[in-house]
Amino acid sequence: MELVYVESLQQARAKLRQEEYDAILTEAALPDGRWLDVLHLVRENPQEVEVIVTDPHADARFWAEALNLGAYDLLAQPFYEPEVRRILYNACSRPAYRPLSAAV
Repeated sequence: MELVYVESLQQARAKLRQEEYDAILTEAALPDGRWLDVLHLVRENPQEVEVIVTDPHADARFWAEALNLGAYDLLAQPFYEPEVRRILYNACSRPAYRPLSAAV
């Protein structure tokens, strides 16, 4: 697994234009934005990317909000390394989402 580190939303935007990624692990609060901005960036991109949010104050309410808005998962800080590895592996292994079509 290759990791790429960026320090801001602006840098993330540039990297997403240059490379394809399977998953993004983002802080909830960024110097120039929030995790929701990262989610919007990913939605603007044609590639399928899972977004995993991290926060030292993660709780059940934040977890539900993140998942309801489209994040893959929410991780509390400090990290438990085996959990991070498992979540990243699962996010990178997940098949692309394809909405079901329905006949009316």
